[in-house]
Amino acid sequence: MAAAQSRFVCQACGAEHRKWVGRCETCGEWNSVAEEAAPKYTPGGLKGKHKGRKLAFESLVGVSDPPPRLATCITELDRVFGGGLVPGSALLLGGDPGIGKSTIALQAAARLSKAGARCVYLSGEEAMDQVRLRARRLGLEHAPLDLAAATNVRDIVTSLSEQRADLVIVDSIQTMYLDSLDSAPGTVSQVRGAGQELIRHAKETGTILLLVGHVTKEGQIAGPKVLEHMVDTVLYFEGERGHQFRILRAVKNRFGPTDEIGVFEMTDHGLDEVPNPSALFLDRRDADVAGTVVFAGIEGSRPMLMEIQALVAPSALGTPRRAVVGWDSARLAMVLAVLDTRCGLAMSGNDVYLNVAGGFSIREPAADLAVAAALISSLAQRPLPHDGIVFGEVGLAGEIRPVSQAKARITEAAKLGFRQAIVPVLRSGKSVGHDMKARAMGELGSLVDLIFGNDGRR
Repeated sequence: MAAAQSRFVCQACGAEHRKWVGRCETCGEWNSVAEEAAPKYTPGGLKGKHKGRKLAFESLVGVSDPPPRLATCITELDRVFGGGLVPGSALLLGGDPGIGKSTIALQAAARLSKAGARCVYLSGEEAMDQVRLRARRLGLEHAPLDLAAATNVRDIVTSLSEQRADLVIVDSIQTMYLDSLDSAPGTVSQVRGAGQELIRHAKETGTILLLVGHVTKEGQIAGPKVLEHMVDTVLYFEGERGHQFRILRAVKNRFGPTDEIGVFEMTDHGLDEVPNPSALFLDRRDADVAGTVVFAGIEGSRPMLMEIQALVAPSALGTPRRAVVGWDSARLAMVLAVLDTRCGLAMSGNDVYLNVAGGFSIREPAADLAVAAALISSLAQRPLPHDGIVFGEVGLAGEIRPVSQAKARITEAAKLGFRQAIVPVLRSGKSVGHDMKARAMGELGSLVDLIFGNDGRR
């Protein structure tokens, strides 16, 4: 009898190698190649005794009803899902350790179970007593929720087949294993195989499946990338552990908008919804301070106001420091280069510190102008009005480019009492409205002249 063959698979990217190597040639990761048993293939492949069935093709023209929704009664969570959970869908939730993934999953399951849905919480990392302690701390100990501590996928599927559940939470997918595979739990083949079996069961029975996943040191969900392709929705739970705010972001959603966010606040009794995050992020802003600017951003379909803080100080080092929290450091380097080259500001010899208050992370390029305004204000030691907002994209030539949804940004600012705005030149000469005093600028030099007071001192 021939001995079982083995293969060497990279646990970071899933690439196969003929022999063990210290560094994966595909992704460049060190010590990520592990030996796994080769999968057993049926001889002949598709050339078997049975013919495939004929498919019935249809045209694009037709009437399709929207998928039914199961609301979790957590408004911020339903916003990210697109209005609620869809039966038969598979969701993948990732985030840093201790950020609150298990907490938000347990809260959602408890809300649904109290509303009459049958929810199952499967823990592969914690004992049942540990889950009960968390539920008691969150005040959810009386929720009619079914708990189980299991890691064998065969046992899980068999148990769920006997009694159908509306929602199944698996915490986490990296601890699950198939007994038909010889590799250890958490390997690429185990994560892929376990995820495929659980997703197949969810699709066949109409069960909502929520998989909690670990992340790597780069912030990506651990395991094969194909896992994110298999599920219907991919969610990331973000936030700084030193801050109480948490952001739930949808980066993929087949049943709703992508890049939608929900804002939560971590408290002693769990995660609380933040219905108006703009007011919460700006609750301490009541005075004019040099280097602080309010940016009017868009996260998904929601306008949000965030405070950007900058500090420009003379450097005693040969290479000045650049410290960034909550923004892209490469984009900061670009804005500094434009200010230095196009506007004549001596930025290269100063230490620069940039921070987005509240632990929020900004990803859109519309924050370029707000960052530039904060840097110029700190360098000139001249504050901008505390009732003003700034948004716009900065080009390499020093031009200020228009951004999308300008009216929604200004409307949100007007609701919170802001009366001034520094914006790009709007297309077609559109008015900003809302009795907002707006300064439309086409180049970055105009912003420098405005902050320095047109006196030429730079």
